[in-house]
Amino acid sequence: MRVNDMSRAVVPFEQSTTLVLVVEMGAKSWLAAGNVPGVERQPMKKLEPDAAALLGLIERWRGEAIKAGRTIGRVVLAYEAGRDGFWLARWLIARGIEVHVIHSASVAVSRERKRAKTDRLDAAMLIRVFLGWLRGERGHCGMVAVPTLEEEDARRPSRERESLVNEKSRITNRMKSALARLGIRGFKAHLRKAAQRLEGLRTSEGTGLPPNITEEFRRDMARLALVREQIAAIEKARLERLQRAPNTGPNLMVRLLARVIGIAIETADMLVREILSRNWRDRRAVARYAGLTGSPDESGTKRREKGLTKAGNARVRRGLIQLAWRFLQFQKKSALAKWFWSRTEGPSGVRKTTMIVALARKLLIALWRLVTTGEVPEGVVLRPAV
Repeated sequence: MRVNDMSRAVVPFEQSTTLVLVVEMGAKSWLAAGNVPGVERQPMKKLEPDAAALLGLIERWRGEAIKAGRTIGRVVLAYEAGRDGFWLARWLIARGIEVHVIHSASVAVSRERKRAKTDRLDAAMLIRVFLGWLRGERGHCGMVAVPTLEEEDARRPSRERESLVNEKSRITNRMKSALARLGIRGFKAHLRKAAQRLEGLRTSEGTGLPPNITEEFRRDMARLALVREQIAAIEKARLERLQRAPNTGPNLMVRLLARVIGIAIETADMLVREILSRNWRDRRAVARYAGLTGSPDESGTKRREKGLTKAGNARVRRGLIQLAWRFLQFQKKSALAKWFWSRTEGPSGVRKTTMIVALARKLLIALWRLVTTGEVPEGVVLRPAV
């Protein structure tokens, strides 16, 4: 079995000595369901959202199995990935419980138009698919890797920066829309001296800006200034972290990716923290996580492609599409760029917006190989090592 194959269990499953639990987690309550050796019924118990209470329930069901004459050599628990993240998995693992987190989209559900859905039905379904996964059968469900607290925390700066950049664009676009309704175009609200130029603006009627909209713009510009300061602080802190430990783990990957002309520190850091620093089974798994694989629809004589699955990490997918366009500008002599142009030029060429997705997928796999094996993509120019 290769690295990180989460589609089936690799440990032999002895159902007669294994206590199996699933937890349907909600905001106000948890519902635990179990498969207890020696107990014919499948018990369910509603709990407060409290990890200690869940651990107590596990010990209680373990005791019931022992009373029935069974020896419990393994306790496995699963729950669906969701708003609670991975803290419960880490907490239970630290206390000797084997925990798996189920990928929610990998569980097959009934396609009836009005299917019954309750926490008890969901818990019963989870216990069925989890037992199938434990037996080593494919197709029941898939698991997601449980990251460490440090790995989760390392993703926060890049995600916060993206949120701030979106906030900056939102404020700027709202100001431009308000000015357009007054017949004013061409005003660059994102410039640092924009506040000083507000008084000189004139509407299409020849008057200055109304007083209320002027005050609103001043508040918006104050928010823009704060957002710019926070973005600069995040970027400065990231550079300091790279300088403190330049040759350790993910930081080394970031520095190697940043050597590729056309890839800046921000893009390199996002790719490494979100996808490239993980242990992937193969190149197909890498592309699948980014949502850059196709979704064919074939039935009988019908053959069509429904486009990208978009089932992976949307942040990685957006960044790679942008990077692919930038790659064509800065790496024109690379084999990947030549491959792209050979298929899009001429009257019979494929649309560029379609082929850019294929280029993004190939580029992701090439960068994955670069940071894992050191294989430089053919024709790609690197900056000198610092």
